[in-house]
Amino acid sequence: MSKRLRLSIILALVAFGAAAFYPTVRWYFFVPESQKQLAQSSRIEIRDWAQGRAREALDDLRGAAAAGETVPPEYSFLIPQARDAYRAMEKTLPDEWSATALLRGFRDEAEAFEVLERKYRHDILELKDLKDRIILLGLDLSGGISVTLEADEQNLTERLGRQPSQTEMSEAVDLAMEIIRNRIDRFGVTEPQIREAENNRIVIEIPGDDDRERVNAFLLGRGSLNFHIVHGDATDQLIRLQNEQPGWSPDIDGVPEFVPAGTVVREYVTRDAYGIDERVRWIVIYDDIVEHGLDGQYITDAQVARDPLTNRPTVNFVLDAQGAEEFALLTRDNVGNSMAIVMDEKVRAYARIQEEIPTGQVRITGFDQEQAANIALVLRTAALPVNLEIVNQQVVGATLGAGAIRVGLQSIALGFALIIVFMVIYYKRAGLIADVALVLNLFFILAVLSAFNLTLTLTSVAGIILTVGMAVDANVIIFERIKEEYRLGKGARSAVRGGFDKAFWTVMDANITTFIAALFLSQLGSGPIQGFAITLAVGILSSMFTALVVTRLFFDFATDTLRRSKLSIAWRLS
Repeated sequence: MSKRLRLSIILALVAFGAAAFYPTVRWYFFVPESQKQLAQSSRIEIRDWAQGRAREALDDLRGAAAAGETVPPEYSFLIPQARDAYRAMEKTLPDEWSATALLRGFRDEAEAFEVLERKYRHDILELKDLKDRIILLGLDLSGGISVTLEADEQNLTERLGRQPSQTEMSEAVDLAMEIIRNRIDRFGVTEPQIREAENNRIVIEIPGDDDRERVNAFLLGRGSLNFHIVHGDATDQLIRLQNEQPGWSPDIDGVPEFVPAGTVVREYVTRDAYGIDERVRWIVIYDDIVEHGLDGQYITDAQVARDPLTNRPTVNFVLDAQGAEEFALLTRDNVGNSMAIVMDEKVRAYARIQEEIPTGQVRITGFDQEQAANIALVLRTAALPVNLEIVNQQVVGATLGAGAIRVGLQSIALGFALIIVFMVIYYKRAGLIADVALVLNLFFILAVLSAFNLTLTLTSVAGIILTVGMAVDANVIIFERIKEEYRLGKGARSAVRGGFDKAFWTVMDANITTFIAALFLSQLGSGPIQGFAITLAVGILSSMFTALVVTRLFFDFATDTLRRSKLSIAWRLS
């Protein structure tokens, strides 16, 4: 492999690492604490804050305009839009942007309010999205949230058609625990603590902050996603009723008489700009999914994709053989009618059936990216066997004391610094190369873990420390082989080539065996063990790359490009 190709690969990986690690660095070091608190709020709270902040900003601009003042610096982001509006209206641009001139750039105050709200909404939702791409600190380091869920015995009774025995209830709770674990820990690196409590309750402790929406995300789909045929005539009458009586609701006004038996009224919802469910209308669907629908239990796979025409997120899912056959029959018998996608008793999407769908492959739209991803995850992990209700949610502190964490981190930093100093003292310039490779190795590990939204616990840190030790060991083996070649009288270039060739299989053998062990641990273990194993596996791959590729590139550059005839690798060999 040429030096240019190796350099290109290294630079590409560094660029990837920087992009993956940037959200973590930005969140922990550059986002103010007040902004973090807002980003961790619910979307309803974010909406209330953005609208309230927009009203305050508009009041400030009104006051500045009444006083004849210029635009306050914190609202200067409005000037470019006002400038564009002046040009569109073919007005002369003001020499100085006063608050009065700025407000004249909008049709009315309602438009100015909308622009302000959109700005504040975008800033906080962008931070909320950023938080989903960072390395979280585990329960032992920073605490998290504790959620207590209670199984709904009445719901299980309705599903079984009889009172469940204690054994059946216990089995349903156990299965629900496993499904929830799969939903929360989709990559095996979140390390939640899930345990069964008394009275058919489940206690979940998740690293991170008190965010109810995170809990609702993995509880999505308490019942499976089902397909229901829409009762067209009753829905048309219901839509006319809603047009005549805005704000009508079956919960308050009762179900109209024209809604036939065997059907139910469900709300059709979409997501607004904040990602909050917003009711569009009420519709009437057939309640019986045996004759007028299909149970989502036949879904075998679900993936998020993009609509090629609109580029909006879609959920593509596949039905098993029986489900495909029933779905084909259902669509063939209901061409011209509408079919609704129902989840958690809400219609998420519905559309008219144009033709029979015989393939068992279905695509549904009407979701944003986050909602589509959550729905796909729920469909892949199956429905909960029993409804679970949140009975308590609270913040829990770190399981380790602040003093223990501080001492542990100081010990890690001191050990890392001593390794760097030792390598420079013992191996001179070659030690400096090893240190650069070591730092790059650590950077790659954190970048990969950040890309997968890893939760960093003490066990994960232990995996990183072990990896650092193995990376140093690999460089020591390589350097000693180079020194042996150098002592035989070979030139610098030949010594480097011979040293790397002889050390290659020694380094590979040690790392591959450990990597295999890490893979077994990641599959057989769970929680902290799995987190340690995955961190170790990532670190091994990274350390092999930095030792065999990055370090070699530095040596080849010195001997081939700079034409160095001597190596600075030991005190008596330089």
